[in-house]
Amino acid sequence: MPEQILPLNSLVLYKNQPALLSKTNDKKIEINLADGRSLKVRPKDVDLLHPGPITHLAHLEAPEGDVETAWELLQGSTATLPELAELAYAAYTPETAWAAWQLVADGLYFSGTIEAITVRTPEQAANELAARAAKAAEEQSWQDFLARLEKGEMAADDGRYLQEIASLANGQTQRSQALRALNLPETPESAHTLLLQIGYWDDHHNPYPARAGLPAASPRLPVPDLPDEERRDLTHLPAFAIDDEGNQDPDDALSWENGRLWVHIADVAALIPPDSLLDLEARARGANLYLPEGTITMLPPIATQWLGLGLVELSPALSFGLDLGANGEVAELEIVPSWIHVTRLTYEEVDGRLHEEPFKSLYEIAQLSEQRRHGNGSVQIELPEVRVRVAEDGAVSIRPLPNLRSRDLVRDAMLLAGEAIARFAFSHNIPLPYTTQEAPAEPLPPASTTAEFFARRRLMKPSQQSSAPGAHAGLGLGLYAQATSPLRRYLDLVVHQQLRAHVLGEEMLDAQEVMARVGAADAVSGDVRRAERLSNRHWTMVYLRQHPDWQGEGILVEKRGRKDVVLIPELDLETRVYVKGERPLDSQLTVALTEVDLVNLEAHFRVVD
Repeated sequence: MPEQILPLNSLVLYKNQPALLSKTNDKKIEINLADGRSLKVRPKDVDLLHPGPITHLAHLEAPEGDVETAWELLQGSTATLPELAELAYAAYTPETAWAAWQLVADGLYFSGTIEAITVRTPEQAANELAARAAKAAEEQSWQDFLARLEKGEMAADDGRYLQEIASLANGQTQRSQALRALNLPETPESAHTLLLQIGYWDDHHNPYPARAGLPAASPRLPVPDLPDEERRDLTHLPAFAIDDEGNQDPDDALSWENGRLWVHIADVAALIPPDSLLDLEARARGANLYLPEGTITMLPPIATQWLGLGLVELSPALSFGLDLGANGEVAELEIVPSWIHVTRLTYEEVDGRLHEEPFKSLYEIAQLSEQRRHGNGSVQIELPEVRVRVAEDGAVSIRPLPNLRSRDLVRDAMLLAGEAIARFAFSHNIPLPYTTQEAPAEPLPPASTTAEFFARRRLMKPSQQSSAPGAHAGLGLGLYAQATSPLRRYLDLVVHQQLRAHVLGEEMLDAQEVMARVGAADAVSGDVRRAERLSNRHWTMVYLRQHPDWQGEGILVEKRGRKDVVLIPELDLETRVYVKGERPLDSQLTVALTEVDLVNLEAHFRVVD
């Protein structure tokens, strides 16, 4: 293309705006813009609209013309800017040149460049007009939506806009055009607040599993039939699955046989071998997600229906026969695939039958185990626990879990099994995910009160999963592996896969493969625990909103600045409260609810004198 000639005082186009060319030299030209600025630019940065001369840009107003006639006359051809100006405005002047270019830039009737203007067909113009009308209507709809949000309102058809805000509130995106337009922080909390204000969400929407990126439903993969293999018939032994009332996934049971403790575990690995589709799905989920509103399982629900102990007449189990020494240590361990007949009982039922056999013997063994662990430095922490549940009608209930001896019975039986399995695996070179916990960095102070247990808990280090064996300081065990919940925890399933392979003489995973599974489970298990913790907190806040006059007992557990930390046992809730005067730790206070901040998961209380 030949270099264009740019006369002084001509009208040029610069970044689609009119400019007056005021000076030229070999390499640069100087232009004046409509806003009064002067710029030095390269000649190739501008295009000639009209040779001029013009003295200023203040009066570049489009004259009266007949644009549609020009458009009709030019159908089927191309034109230059001067030709379009002549046809549309009957003259080619700086004013009409600028007006003609605006027609091209607008794009309704014309498009292209100064030298080659394309004429749009009637169909193209009609489509463009329709698109502009739709865009204008959409913009008006958007502005109306924002106006409703500012008034705390919403319309029935606002869902398509509100989904963007809900995605931010659920932690699925980090941006929201609506919040930005309203000058609100683009945070999940801000989005949550807005959705509550307009009534799009109510108190019952729990956003925390979604924020953690966890699945919203249990998997629906097919489950294979149980393999045809030899199993020991242990149906002659009474086997008891002891759980909280309402438990839906019983995966362990106990039997007593002439001094031998049997710990029966649901034989999940019989259906789910390593690297199967079900194994990969469970690995990606890490564990069951227990929420007050329901459970999202890591395995298809049908797997629990088939394998849960006591849910069918005969249950397939991987049974662990523990022969115990006089001090409660495991002397021998036998591992067998089995058939068992299970009776399901609640902790409360068993607690009232500890004077009966086999519960009497089982409890004595549990006591021996606890004494041995205590002698090895196990850490005792006694703090309140509650169970939060949501009924179908949306009512929230919070029920304290009583400190029953039957819970100690089951706990120590499972710990005995976990310890025995870890020692068996270590002595037989079976790679396992061991559960370890480092000792606290400083000696633990004595603890017998709520405040002392509260302080002790803060000093404990988290437990970890590792392919390398190690001690678990909190449990007082030299070796330990979690193995009693393969329906609920993925790494327990890995333990069972390894043990079954050993017992049946099949190929096992090596240490590197086990460690890869530990890493995969660790990557998601923290999200699961956090979602469970925050969900329980969320529904506790909902419970308090449902009971605005709530009042109950609090225990002063820590002095901290202007407000002290108070533990409310009935709710298993820590809160900061202003306490008048000097009161010692473990003082019992009557506290009354004053405010609930659902979005920030905070409840505020005052001390009732």
